[in-house]
Amino acid sequence: MNDPGPLSSGTASPVLEALLTRHSIPAQLLRAPGPEGELLHRILETALRAPDHGGLHPWRFVLIRGEARTRWAAAVEEAMRARDPSVTQPMIDKQCGRILNAPLTIAVAAHIREGKIPEVEQILTVGAGVMNLLNAFHAEGFGAIWLTGANGYDSILARRLGLGEGERLLGYVFVGTPDGEVRPSRRPELSAHVTDWAG
Repeated sequence: MNDPGPLSSGTASPVLEALLTRHSIPAQLLRAPGPEGELLHRILETALRAPDHGGLHPWRFVLIRGEARTRWAAAVEEAMRARDPSVTQPMIDKQCGRILNAPLTIAVAAHIREGKIPEVEQILTVGAGVMNLLNAFHAEGFGAIWLTGANGYDSILARRLGLGEGERLLGYVFVGTPDGEVRPSRRPELSAHVTDWAG
C-alpha cells in the first residue's frame, strides 16, 4: 500500500501527538495521585462522546477509590475463592494488589438493550468510550490500563457492583501516576493493517 504519510503541515498537533504516544501502564506501577474533582469529571465526560448508534447510552462506569478499594479487594478475593477453591495466595495478592496500589479503579459495564441495535454495536460503543478515557488520562499526565480476565466478567462481582438485569461487566480501568518511566511497547507497522481499495 501507499503510506498515508505525515500531516500536510509536517508536524502533529498536540492532540494527535497524545494519541500517538499513549500506551498502557502496568497496574502494579500505578500510584497516587490519581485524577480527582472537576478534572476527573471532565475526563469521564469524554467517554460519553463515543459513537452511539441509536443513542442508547450503554455506558456504565463504577468508580472504586479511597477506602472502598480495601472493601473491593476483599470482594475480589471472595469471588476468586468461590470460582476456584484451589486458587493460590500469590494469585489473589496479584489481583488485589492492583486495586490497592492504583488510586482509582473504574469498573466498566455495558447496559445492553434488546431491539434493532445489535448487542455487538452497544458493546463497541462502550469500548470506544473506554478508549476515550484512556486517551484523556494519558493526555492529562496519568497512566491507565484496561484489564479483563476472569474477574472482569464475574457475575458475583457484577452483582457486588450493583449491576442489574441487562448490564454486563467488561473489565476494569486502573488509573494513577506511573511509578517511574515505562517503556512503551513497539507498535506494528501500519502497512500490515491498512490497504487501499481500488475497486
